[in-house]
Amino acid sequence: MMNADHPRGVAPDVLEHLSVRLVAVETALAGLIRNTKHRRLRRYRIMASQLRSLVYDDNRYQKAFHLFLERSSEHQCMRDFIHKILPDILAGIGNGKPHLNVIGVGSGDGHIDLEMFSELRLKHPGVMVDYEVVEPSSQQLHSYKVLASQKSDLDYITFKWNKMTASEFEEQWKLKEMTKKADFIHMIQVLYYVKDVEATISFFRSLLDKNGKLLIILVSGESGWEKLWRTFAGQICAYEISQCTTTADVKSILDSGGVPYKSYVLPSQMDITECFTEGDENGELLLDFLTEVDRFSQTASPQLKADILKLLRDPTCSLEADGKVVFNNNLEVIVVDSPR
Repeated sequence: MMNADHPRGVAPDVLEHLSVRLVAVETALAGLIRNTKHRRLRRYRIMASQLRSLVYDDNRYQKAFHLFLERSSEHQCMRDFIHKILPDILAGIGNGKPHLNVIGVGSGDGHIDLEMFSELRLKHPGVMVDYEVVEPSSQQLHSYKVLASQKSDLDYITFKWNKMTASEFEEQWKLKEMTKKADFIHMIQVLYYVKDVEATISFFRSLLDKNGKLLIILVSGESGWEKLWRTFAGQICAYEISQCTTTADVKSILDSGGVPYKSYVLPSQMDITECFTEGDENGELLLDFLTEVDRFSQTASPQLKADILKLLRDPTCSLEADGKVVFNNNLEVIVVDSPR
């Protein structure tokens, strides 16, 4: 007989049994979803762990980097900024002191550094400069020393050479309990290689003297790099020493902390046409540089390589004209004020 006191006339004991079964099914589904997510994350980690970061092979990294500079307008757009905009920024540092402290983090071979010093000298004639050069690459540091030795007009600069990373410099500074403050600090294309971007910015900003400036240059959040890294973050950005960081991330950190800054976009392009010719040596080097993966073409799965090449050709990353594929390499400068 149908029971009219319960839905559809179902007996209480049957409802209780169905309720228990329903809870069991829901629990099983939740576990399946969790396991699927864990398997997917684990698969990405395994895929990424099979790919070796390019920074572990300094010789190949330097080769790829120099080819990147040849194929891009990166240094030219930096020079335009240095000679047109930076002078007014440098004019406000120092408070009239006869001696300035400068720190260059990731100074490379010194060419960009010395162009900045030429503008610093024009704005602060007669000053003496103590300069901490922080550069982890032996090749780059040697090139910088050779370049500096060939210049006859750098007698006002006392160089201190630090073959170390930004993180190692921070550790050493704290270990020595240094109290010296800096009037100008620049970090050009450095924040990809630190474990904690926010903490690194906070540390170097804390070193600024009154009216000091921290200058950060990274790829723009509106560049092709941002699209590439965000799309494949789980597969090519899984290294402790290589972060897929853009100026969008930096500005978000500064905004959340209420830190004042100014920003300047530097339009830049990179010819990546050779990446699309199978087996092309230069194309493979450029792919290594774009993905930050050592010998990407040989070690990545065919599917991952095909997906990345497809995205690199996408209008959100590149423009095609006259048989060339031109990647959006836009940079952005962020100038952060002293907390004092």
